[in-house]
Amino acid sequence: MANLANTYKNQEHWCTAEELEVQVMETRKRVLGNEHRSTLNSFSNRAVTFMKQGRLNVAAELAMHTMETTKTALGQQHPFTMATINNLSMIYRNQGRYKEAEELYWHVMPTSKRILGQGHPHTLSSMSNLASTYMERGRFMEAEKLEVQMVESSK
Repeated sequence: MANLANTYKNQEHWCTAEELEVQVMETRKRVLGNEHRSTLNSFSNRAVTFMKQGRLNVAAELAMHTMETTKTALGQQHPFTMATINNLSMIYRNQGRYKEAEELYWHVMPTSKRILGQGHPHTLSSMSNLASTYMERGRFMEAEKLEVQMVESSK
């Protein structure tokens, strides 16, 4: 069901995707509990769906809840925790909350580099998102420096 919801989301069939995401989330909460990794993934997926729909305030609220719950359940340095921080950062950036987004990226990037490595997709995603934040703020030299690092790390 979760995969089908993602397919609908990618096709921008928001209502159908949302219905399935709610079913998956509610089932996982009931069967696995609120702090299970799969349940937390459902929360995260819903937040991203809200973001893609432009429902940024709801997305930010759910992403914040997911991040805090994930920190408690899995720990600050768990890769999924870092992914939830990255998601919240993207939402903040989309809201124009650049300073908050940048602070979160700078929180997650060093941890991701240390735990997962410089070339890991999560690390590169955080770097890419921070570079995009710099670009949106007209900080082109900082964006370029980060993008050069990303290219080197990707190689």
